[in-house]
Amino acid sequence: MPSHPTPRRTPLVLTAAAVLAAAALTAVGRPAGAAHRTLAPEPPPPAMLCAPAGTLKGEGGQRASVSLCASGGGAGTSLSAPATCGRAGSSASYTCRTSGTWTLRRDGRTVATGPLPGGRENPGPGTYEVSGTVHVRSSPVGVDLRGTVRATLTLTDPKPAVTHRIEADRLALRPNTTTTVTYTVSRDSDEGDGSARFGLIGEETSGVELTTADPRCVNPLVGRYPSSARSMYALDCALTDLQPGRPSTVVVRARLADACTTVVSKLGYWMPRGQSLYTGGMLAGPTVACSPSTPRGN
Repeated sequence: MPSHPTPRRTPLVLTAAAVLAAAALTAVGRPAGAAHRTLAPEPPPPAMLCAPAGTLKGEGGQRASVSLCASGGGAGTSLSAPATCGRAGSSASYTCRTSGTWTLRRDGRTVATGPLPGGRENPGPGTYEVSGTVHVRSSPVGVDLRGTVRATLTLTDPKPAVTHRIEADRLALRPNTTTTVTYTVSRDSDEGDGSARFGLIGEETSGVELTTADPRCVNPLVGRYPSSARSMYALDCALTDLQPGRPSTVVVRARLADACTTVVSKLGYWMPRGQSLYTGGMLAGPTVACSPSTPRGN
């Protein structure tokens, strides 16, 4: 099997590319005197930059060279850990499958964590210490390794201005209770439109049920047609009336069984810029936590 190229490792600075200048269309056969139509500036595609993060070694000469990579360019930054695998004494290398978790720290303080691959909001410019607890596997070469890798990345993409907000009137749940949580979704920018997709999700195996009387929301369907089964631990709401100064509220009832679960919230929104593929945004909202010791009434 041919070798796969290793990820690009230089430079280590995630630099915002220049915005494309507006261009005038020159149409063949345009009537004389017709005005030029100007295209709106398009943002560049997300850039990915990587740094070597370490080599894992195992018995029998197994090895995996792991990089930590950041891709961004807007509201979000994603982390991944591509790796190449091989065995000592062989020049062949293979692309490995990597899973695990990442942690982003700045000046010794944890800024964000998440699964690999995965992302969070753009943390803003600065030099970050990135660590990954990884599980690297490759069937063709028989590699199955675990370990921790580390790298330093300097990000320069500015943190974008806040355009949307999600707020919750309470942040605590308790097992064997039903709690009403009111979420407020706001759009604070004149850019974009009033459409957004608001989602809530609890832990699938906890037995939590998220319900609402709001007609804009549904529990997602699962399975194949004609199945009518729904994921009661998740809620999906289509909001189409968000305007600055006119937030939208969604009242949700979270019924917990014996098990605790957190309920996370997220918002996907549309910031049109022509027909560019890079016009959407994702926002993480508040996490409603659960504790058996939560006082009654919360």
